[in-house]
Amino acid sequence: MDIIRTQNHELISELNREVQHIHAQMYPNHFKEHDHIAVSDFFKSIMTNPNYQFYIVEEQGQEQGYIWMEIKEHQENPFRKSYKSLYIHQLNVIKAHRNQGLGKQLMNKAYEIAAQNQISKIEVDYWVNNEIAKNFYDKSGFITYREYRYKDL
Repeated sequence: MDIIRTQNHELISELNREVQHIHAQMYPNHFKEHDHIAVSDFFKSIMTNPNYQFYIVEEQGQEQGYIWMEIKEHQENPFRKSYKSLYIHQLNVIKAHRNQGLGKQLMNKAYEIAAQNQISKIEVDYWVNNEIAKNFYDKSGFITYREYRYKDL
């Protein structure tokens, strides 16, 4: 198994298909169904920014999942001190390859990238109905320190 950095926006778009489907099923008022061309174009546009990093997990020439990370520099303001974080936008292991430790390997890559960039905080969010993500991040030792809420009018 290899964890490989990629800028292949079409591949990331395809690997994103399951994530987008889950979001669209759980929250149809917020999320669109996956549109390969639109998603691929989006990923292509942000991959020029060095703060965005994409890694795939590959075994025997088959891509089995990915992680999309962003290095963020939070500026000091009157309320908060400055800090640097590694934000995980998405982590997905293709359904057929789950429960084999691949998500953990992708997280290990995130820890490695954080260490290389002298970052001591990794942040992630997920939609509250996504029990798979909640359980994964709980098992990985992540703690909740902020909650977002909404009210539809």
